[in-house]
Amino acid sequence: MMKQLLIPVFSFLFTTLVIGQSKNFLDVPYLETSAKVDTLVTPDKIYLNIVIQEKDSKGRKSVEEQENKMAQSLRSLGIDLDKQLVIKDLSSNFKKYFLRSKEVLKSKQYSLEVYDGLTAGKVMVALEKLDIANASLEKTEYSKMDALELELKSRAVKKAKMKAEALTTPLNQKVGLAIHILDTSTPYYARYNQAPRMEMKTMAMDMAESEPLDIDFEKIKVETTVNIKFMLSK
Repeated sequence: MMKQLLIPVFSFLFTTLVIGQSKNFLDVPYLETSAKVDTLVTPDKIYLNIVIQEKDSKGRKSVEEQENKMAQSLRSLGIDLDKQLVIKDLSSNFKKYFLRSKEVLKSKQYSLEVYDGLTAGKVMVALEKLDIANASLEKTEYSKMDALELELKSRAVKKAKMKAEALTTPLNQKVGLAIHILDTSTPYYARYNQAPRMEMKTMAMDMAESEPLDIDFEKIKVETTVNIKFMLSK
């Protein structure tokens, strides 16, 4: 009998609590505003995709020979190979070897990280001189993106409060505490292959004119949006 009484009483208290909370929230005068801020930044991490292949010809150069020449050329540009160059893939064409009784043809794929467009242009020209034409832009990033996004969120909150104050001042009301904050920003992701024109310009370049390319990469747009409810008072 006691159990049967306890269940309805508990249900009544729980329902009353939920309704009371909702009622208290609705009874509070509030103003809802949203704000969006954005900025443009120049990417400072540029990734180049490089592929070295053995060519099926009498005078072909091995992958290792091309790799060594590439390493020397990149070092001459001030690139730290230990930190900026990684191997992504290594493959051999065994099928062609068995079918044609040729030597195994190999290829290596690399990812090279540079920090500005001018260096990227110098790398592309250097690779063309070595007859390594299979190089392209992989992606661009901004190294301080996390800090930038936090700064933008703070600016968006301040902007939302300024909007709220502009709306309430003519009414002789004051903006109080924020009772609800919603961040509707979309997380930033690295941009992949945003400037294919870099490869096209380099490939079309006359090798007799080996001037480095000062490439302007498209700036990265970063934006954030917040939605805030502020309490109002007289």
